[in-house]
Amino acid sequence: MAQVLEMRIGDGTIIDPNAEVSVPYRPGCAPTIIGDDGIVRSFAVIYGDVIIGSHFRCGHHVLIREHTTIGDHVTVGTGTTIDGHVEIGSYVKLESQVYIPTHTSIGNYVFVGPGAVFTNDRYPLRLRHEYEPTGPIIEDSVTIGARAVVLPGVRVGYGSMVAAGAVVTKDVPPWSLVIGVPGRVMPLPERLRHENRARSWLLEG
Repeated sequence: MAQVLEMRIGDGTIIDPNAEVSVPYRPGCAPTIIGDDGIVRSFAVIYGDVIIGSHFRCGHHVLIREHTTIGDHVTVGTGTTIDGHVEIGSYVKLESQVYIPTHTSIGNYVFVGPGAVFTNDRYPLRLRHEYEPTGPIIEDSVTIGARAVVLPGVRVGYGSMVAAGAVVTKDVPPWSLVIGVPGRVMPLPERLRHENRARSWLLEG
C-alpha cells in the first residue's frame, strides 16, 4: 500500500474501500482536497495537489494526477484518466474511458462522451527541442461525442458540438458542429443552439 497524505474531505463525501486518495508523488506535496457530498468509488487513484469541489462523482479505476483543479457537480466516469496539470470547471460530465492529457482546460457545462481522447503533443517523440505540452481548450457548454479526438492546442468554442468519431484538427468557432475525419466545421443547426443542461444539474444547482 502506497503511503498517503492526510486528505481533506468535506461533509458527506464517501471514499469507497480500495480507493487511494492523496497519493504523494513527491516529498512535501499538498494533500487532496474534496468538497462536500462526493463519492470516490473503489480502485480510483487521486494524487496529492488535487482540488475538487462539491458533489463530485467518480467511477471505478479512475486516475487523477497532481495539479488538477475540478469544480462543483463534476462526474468522472469509470476508467477515465486525467493526467495532471488540468483545469476543469463546474457541471462537467466526463464519461467512461476518456483521456485528458496535461495542460488541458475544460470549461463549465461540458459533456465529453465515452472513449474521447484529447492530446497535447503534435509530434510525439519528435522535435524534442521544441516540445512544449499544449492540451486543448474546451470552452463552456461544449459537447464532445464518443471516440472523438481533439488535437493539441485546439480551442473548441462556446456551445459547439463535436460528433462521435470526429478528429478536431483546428480551432472551432462558437456554436459550430464538427463532423468527420479530418473534422469539417460548419454552423451548428439552430435547433441545437442552446447551452448544455442536465436534469440533475437543474435539481442540484
